[in-house]
Amino acid sequence: MSDDNATVVITDIHAALRSADNEAAEKPACFIVVGGDLNGTIFDLLDGETLVGRSADNTIPLEFQGVSRRHFKVIVKDADAHIEDLGSSNGTFVNNKQIEALTKIHKGDMVKLGSIALKYLEKGDTERLTYDKLHEEANTDGLTKCFNKMYFNNKLDLEVKKSKVTGLPLSLIIFDLDHFKHLNDNFGHDAGDYVLKEMAQILRDNGIRKGDTFARYGGEEFVVLLPKTNLKQAFEIAERLRKLVESHPFKYEDQKDRLPVTASIGVADYRQGVEVGTDLFKRADTAVYQAKDSGRNQVSFYKV
Repeated sequence: MSDDNATVVITDIHAALRSADNEAAEKPACFIVVGGDLNGTIFDLLDGETLVGRSADNTIPLEFQGVSRRHFKVIVKDADAHIEDLGSSNGTFVNNKQIEALTKIHKGDMVKLGSIALKYLEKGDTERLTYDKLHEEANTDGLTKCFNKMYFNNKLDLEVKKSKVTGLPLSLIIFDLDHFKHLNDNFGHDAGDYVLKEMAQILRDNGIRKGDTFARYGGEEFVVLLPKTNLKQAFEIAERLRKLVESHPFKYEDQKDRLPVTASIGVADYRQGVEVGTDLFKRADTAVYQAKDSGRNQVSFYKV
C-alpha cells in the first residue's frame, strides 16, 4: 500500500471515530438488560430520578421473579449516577454486593434485582451504539423500518398494565391496506413492497407522534399504539393517517398512473372489558372489519 493510500485509510478511520463520538454524545446514560427474555433491551436514564420495579407505573417496569413493586431508584445528575434500594424484599446488588445506602455506579457496573441483571453505561459512551444497532435489528421490520410484531405485542401488554394502574387513557389504531392482494397481482410484488416502504416513511414523517409505537403487524397490516390518548383524539389521528395514504402519489418506477392505495382503519381505546393487550387488539381489529364492511377507505371505532 502506498503512503497516500495509507493516509486515506487512517483519515477515514479517524473520521469514523469522530462520527461515532458525536453520535454517542447525544445518547443519555442507560441500563442494558443482560440475559433472559429482555436481553439487549435498552432503558434510557435521563437526568433526575428513575424508578425501577414490578409495578407498571415505574419509569422502568420489570415484572419478573424477585422484583419488588418499588425496588430501587437511580438518580442521574450530569455525568454522575447513584442508586438506592427502596426497601425491596430481595435487595439490590451492584457487582454482586448488596447495597445498604446511596451508591455511585460507574460504566460497566452490573446491577441485579431478582432475576434481572442490568449493565450501566454512562452518558455519551460509544459502546451504546453497538447495543442500539442490535436492538434495532431485533425489534424492527427489515422492509419498512417500523417496529415488528414481537416488539409491539410486548409494548401493548405493558401499556395496558400502565393504564390499569394509572387510569390514563390509551388507544390503538390498526390499519389495513385495501385490496393489497390485487395490487400485488396486477403490478407485482416489487410494487407492493414499494408501497409498504413508501407508506411507512410518509406516516413516520407526517403522521406518527413522538412517543407513539408504530409497527408492522404483518403483511399489509400496521398498528399505532397511542399512550395518554383518548378515543376522540385517536380517531382524529387515524383520519389524518387515512388522508395521508389516500392523497399520496404512489408511483412505482416509470409508471405514469398512481397506484391505487387506500386504507381501512379501526380504532379502540382502553376501557371496561380490556384486561390484557389482546383484548384491546381484538376491539381495534373488529373496528377494521367494520370499516371494510362499510365500503373501505374510512375510519371506524369499536362500538361496545
